Amino acid sequence: MQRLTPEIATTFTRVALGHVTREYPHKLDHVWASDADAQTPRAQHPIFYGSFDWHSCVHGYWTLARLLRRFPDRLECAEVRALFDKQFTPVNVAVECAYLRRPESRGFERPYGWAWLLMLWSELSHHHSAEGRRWCANLKPLADAFASRFKAYLPLATYPARAGTHGNTAFAARLALEYCDAADDAPLRAALVERLRTWYGADQDCQAWEPSGDDFLSSALIEAEAMRRALTADEFATWFAGFLPNINQRQPATLFAPATVSDRTDGKIAHLDGLNLSRAWCWRGIAQSGVSASMRAIAAEAAEIHLKSALAHVSGDYMGEHWLASFALLALEAGA
Repeated sequence: MQRLTPEIATTFTRVALGHVTREYPHKLDHVWASDADAQTPRAQHPIFYGSFDWHSCVHGYWTLARLLRRFPDRLECAEVRALFDKQFTPVNVAVECAYLRRPESRGFERPYGWAWLLMLWSELSHHHSAEGRRWCANLKPLADAFASRFKAYLPLATYPARAGTHGNTAFAARLALEYCDAADDAPLRAALVERLRTWYGADQDCQAWEPSGDDFLSSALIEAEAMRRALTADEFATWFAGFLPNINQRQPATLFAPATVSDRTDGKIAHLDGLNLSRAWCWRGIAQSGVSASMRAIAAEAAEIHLKSALAHVSGDYMGEHWLASFALLALEAGA
């Protein structure tokens, strides 16, 4: 089973350092209110202006934070610490928070970017050095703002979003649950679990109509991964047996075959490398759950097939390079 090594950590760190402060090209998620909004990405988002878009920059910083904690003595870690000291300041966080208070920013990065910001704060909360505690404390107002947004939004989210892209509600809930555990936010956890049960609790015999041409999430497997995190072990085993009842026959077959990536210079098609990595992450989670031994073995095998198909393509072209290491890290660190 492929796991994270210091060598992989160094490669991923170098990749992330190469894009989190690269301002252009940039795809801005912004609702204009007036001509005064004609600002550069760095002016609007003094922390998260790189990596092609705001959310990719957030999970680029998560990648750096996770790798710094896992292997803190590598040479490049000094550069990461200096970057965090420069970026994670009260002044910069205040500007990011002020952007969220704009009436036009209500839907900004909902729910994908919300969840990744909470994941970043959660990772920093596990850094027990003095500098780690400082970075975590400085970023807390921004985490609080997104946690509040989740609490306000979840009661309004009557239906789940099942797409394999940024709007997927299962993925956002899965990441946000990590924040709930790190922050001891019981109200948000209860709200997330209630929504997951309502959205997905009755799902049976999933047909897995995937992949679509620009998926980077498996709409089937990420639902299972979110439910695994939300339910007890026994509840999940029962639910999963109904959700994918033919897994022992490796059906639906599409979930066991890595997606083909025909052009890694095309930003949408390059999403499919992320699909393969996120499937590997989800399959590894299932392999460590309370399902039957035969299901665990099949899930573990599927995870390795998907991981092998995509791991070599984390770097190479900027359309994938600005975000894929985060998804590779999720897969490599599943259960760690």
